[in-house]
Amino acid sequence: MDGAQVISMYKAILAITNKMLTAAQNSQWDELVSLEQECKQLTKALTKGESDTILDNELLQKKISIIHQILDDDAQIRAITEPWMSRLQEMLNTNKQARNLQHAYQTIGNSQ
Repeated sequence: MDGAQVISMYKAILAITNKMLTAAQNSQWDELVSLEQECKQLTKALTKGESDTILDNELLQKKISIIHQILDDDAQIRAITEPWMSRLQEMLNTNKQARNLQHAYQTIGNSQ
């Protein structure tokens, strides 16, 4: 992979993280998961192909700039999804407690 291809891959990842952010902002969770998988595949391909690529200073600066943008998108996505995930976890725990309570009362009722 040459330098231009490396930068192109980083730009593709950035485009996907932009779409992921939009999906998160619009509560499009299925779309977010799908895009996350796509991003993961591109990242794998990039890490595989980039290992022996040496970038000149200009391309290195572009790479750094793109990485900063990707990290910014990621931070914004996390700011949206983490509270949602916490609420979801809370709901799941409440449901689990209710099932455990129901099971406990069924066990008591069956033994009488």
